[in-house]
Amino acid sequence: MTCIFVQLRCNPGRTYEVADEIYRREIVSELYSTSGDFDLLMKVYLEENVDVGKWISDNIANIPGITRSLTTLTFRAF
Repeated sequence: MTCIFVQLRCNPGRTYEVADEIYRREIVSELYSTSGDFDLLMKVYLEENVDVGKWISDNIANIPGITRSLTTLTFRAF
């Protein structure tokens, strides 16, 4: 499994709606509300052979209320 983190910026007043839709889709391991440039932080585990960009497009980018995302890939360093 590969762990990725996805930060989401939402339209003003839509963060709770976006979070509810993410939970409805059952696609995250953890979901947090955050301060700063982004509103939500998702922790997701994907199978090794999954195309991350396509997964984001198919599962996240089509949620109404999201204006921007930032995906961080993780690597096993030690």
